[in-house]
Amino acid sequence: MIKREIIDFFTKSFQNKYDIYSDSFKEKKGQVFFIVKDNKKKYLVVAGLPAKVKESDFNSDQEKMINNGENLLFQICPLERHNLEKLQKILPYLKASTTGMKPSFGTGDRLGIATPAHIQAFEGKNIFPVLAQQSVREMERTESNWQKVLDNAIWGCFEVGYEGKFGADADHVKDLKNLQKAIDCGFTFYTIDPSDHINDNVLKLDKDELRKKYQQLPEKDDIENRYLNKDYQIGNHKLTFTQDSLAEIVLTYGEAIKHVEKCYQHLKQNHKEDFELEVSIDETPKPTSPLAHLWIALELHHKGVDFQNIAPHYIGDWEKGIDYIGDVDIFREEFKVHCQIAAEMGGYKLSLHSGSDKFSIYPIFAEESGGYFHVKTAGTSWLEAVKAIVVCDPVLYREIHEFALQCFEKDSFSYLLSTDLEKIPDITKLKDKELINLFSDNNARQLIHITYGSILREKDSLNRYRFKDRIYKVLFENEDIHYENVTKHIRHHLELLNL
Repeated sequence: MIKREIIDFFTKSFQNKYDIYSDSFKEKKGQVFFIVKDNKKKYLVVAGLPAKVKESDFNSDQEKMINNGENLLFQICPLERHNLEKLQKILPYLKASTTGMKPSFGTGDRLGIATPAHIQAFEGKNIFPVLAQQSVREMERTESNWQKVLDNAIWGCFEVGYEGKFGADADHVKDLKNLQKAIDCGFTFYTIDPSDHINDNVLKLDKDELRKKYQQLPEKDDIENRYLNKDYQIGNHKLTFTQDSLAEIVLTYGEAIKHVEKCYQHLKQNHKEDFELEVSIDETPKPTSPLAHLWIALELHHKGVDFQNIAPHYIGDWEKGIDYIGDVDIFREEFKVHCQIAAEMGGYKLSLHSGSDKFSIYPIFAEESGGYFHVKTAGTSWLEAVKAIVVCDPVLYREIHEFALQCFEKDSFSYLLSTDLEKIPDITKLKDKELINLFSDNNARQLIHITYGSILREKDSLNRYRFKDRIYKVLFENEDIHYENVTKHIRHHLELLNL
């Protein structure tokens, strides 16, 4: 039967109870599959000859047989792990893959419902989508886990009929336990964050203390044999490791490199299929110098670590949810050297974390890297969801805003921010239609951006979520507005990168 006939049979049989996502319609091996929703949630529909449908063993909440000349069985199935595994066996493209050296862009989704909008944003763009991306810290704050993050993205792919490749980034993984959990779930991209092993105290040492600690390193002689006083011609720049510069770099990053090597060996031993590795060195007090970047890349190669991306801490301020703060011309000149190092070392992509809304440097990032880049966003999609709430339920937004003001101080401890709460307009003096203007104010954007975890976890005296369920309800009932917001905003990012 053709698509239109099956949809007509379904609609009549269930008396228009469900809205159908027609783009999700797939036919394979004598069965058809598509997504529907009622007034509360979404479901997978499996339809076909009864014996065939039963053989596939999907868990269903409801079944209905219709007689259309030959019996046709419809199953209404929850969007759960078991059913996704069954669907993936039939539609194998619903699995994450690796990005290779293609320009790539991560769309972190803190609510787990924005993937359809993200996919629409990528349409026509030659940038690889990493549709499942969340860090351990984000999962703790959203009460999620690796499996939910990945499954939500895959269901989103199915909803819009997407059959292309996509990545899944286990972001900012710091330990082997979380690394193994991500492996078990089917991630393909692993961002190792060795920041717990980066020695920031080196910055506080004077030259004598620095030299003394360096002399005590058991690997000092081997390191000096490889690097000391050796010149590296990087573009028009000659980079040389003096004893003092080498000592500072090794003492700062040496243990971090060992940790990355340990994580890489774990991946090699336990990951059954292709994977790619990103090394994140961006969460440090000061920017990563070109010389430090060079040593890190050289040392990783020396240890046999096959990595595809490095995320340095670039100069300037990279605050959450707002544009780059700094001199873009100075950024360009130093970023150019980072790009030349990556090219000289054999080729890997440079990654930009805190990439949300960094519009002023996107053209530079794409141009100077020659397209060998990866960008991560997350909070900006959350902000677009909240903007939909502003439009659709301003009363709810006002409650969220007041609560965010109360918990901003405790939530800001893990961020470097210039937010000034005093500069945020008093919303009691704003009309509903004026609330949307808050999202053009950097201070108000950051207020909502960094308090997402507290907003989503807050419960009332009866242990009920104070905001979370209402947020999902508003976005579910106004999905078109939510999707439009996210698609338009992410597409603006991509247009500035897709030169």
